Amino acid sequence: MFETLRNALKVKDIRKRLLFTLFIIVICRFGSQLPIPGIDSDQISEYLTSLLGDSFNLLNSFTGGSFEEMSVFALNVTPYITSSIIMQLLTIAIPALEEMQRDGEDGRKKMNNITRFVTLGLAALEGAGLAIGFGRQGLLSDFGPLIVIEMIVCLTAGAVFVMWLGEQITDKGVGNGISIILLVNIVSRIPSDFYGLYQKFIEGKQIGGIVIAVAVIAAVIIGTFILTILLNDAERRIPVQYSKKLQGRTQVGGQGSVLPIKVNTANVIPIIFSSSLLQFPLVIKQLVGADPGGIPGFIFNCLNQSNWCDPEHPARTIGLVVYLLLTVLFAYFYTSITFNPMEIANNLKKQGGFIPGIRPGRPTIDYLTTILNYIIFIGAVGLCIVAFIPIFFNGYFGADVSFGGTSIIIIAGVVLETIKQIESQMLVRHYTGFLTE
Repeated sequence: MFETLRNALKVKDIRKRLLFTLFIIVICRFGSQLPIPGIDSDQISEYLTSLLGDSFNLLNSFTGGSFEEMSVFALNVTPYITSSIIMQLLTIAIPALEEMQRDGEDGRKKMNNITRFVTLGLAALEGAGLAIGFGRQGLLSDFGPLIVIEMIVCLTAGAVFVMWLGEQITDKGVGNGISIILLVNIVSRIPSDFYGLYQKFIEGKQIGGIVIAVAVIAAVIIGTFILTILLNDAERRIPVQYSKKLQGRTQVGGQGSVLPIKVNTANVIPIIFSSSLLQFPLVIKQLVGADPGGIPGFIFNCLNQSNWCDPEHPARTIGLVVYLLLTVLFAYFYTSITFNPMEIANNLKKQGGFIPGIRPGRPTIDYLTTILNYIIFIGAVGLCIVAFIPIFFNGYFGADVSFGGTSIIIIAGVVLETIKQIESQMLVRHYTGFLTE
């Protein structure tokens, strides 16, 4: 990785792209610290920290802490991520969107425009919900239409501006802009998390305890990252053979190829879905101000991630079991609507391709479906393990960190993808220079 970066800095064009990306990142971090005018950010931050606890770890990690501080960039990339997921799901359900997606570059631009408008609407809706919720909790000194409109405008403008900055990185920088901003937001929280681990397990301890604590923390972090990288790169390669055919007097085809299927076909989407589904009742509960007791109160305690793996309240870990089961179910659901074995089999048949030992048509579809179900299960189990490790150490040992399995998967995926893109740009420049000589 470092060698790739060092070689990239030697190329003027790539160096400019890297510096531009760095410049946009600085703007994003500055906006994450810029408070909304007329809002007591400290009071809101104390409220969110005291009442929500670990329930908003995922959102706080995605926004780089700007949500907890309620800055102008409080919503950050979350509306765009949500709208992208919505559009991806609607593409499967609405034939017009599916046709638009297949319509080459023009279709992609139209889909991006629709995604932008959906992002705008979601940001305005979330801003209105936060403003009204905070006002009813007495956190806004002059609660009224003007302060609500001000919060909606600031939060919506911040989310749209971050989306625009991400697009600028994609066009003029290196990597996918939204992914880069998301990566920086997550990484920006890691120093404070490590400092919290230092205060919890190292500060004031004996040398023996310090060595054990450092060894365990390092083993957990490194082991989780290695598992994440393996899960991200693992794939099942299905051999494909193409039949020979004549085009004029030339015989073409007859070559072998592979059909790669990623083990983690759904990436982090199942974890995001399951986390959001469990956090939604908690959000409503906190904004409404309800504090039920009895069985409803126990259910809310089970949904709160901060209560999972707590040795003093083991029954609340039921929420973790539900979370992992939802992750597996969403892995199957998301993959089933984004990966179509029938479409793959038909494309192979049109191109004269077939899987050795499997007849084209229905047998190929059944074979791909069987392989896919097997792979999805392995990927879902891997996701559950990566998600479980940070949750277990947070709950059982009290290691209060904001980044979890989702964040680690995003970090590994974005870094690997960005490095591959830099390498491909260097390779293109190498061949271009070779051809022009």
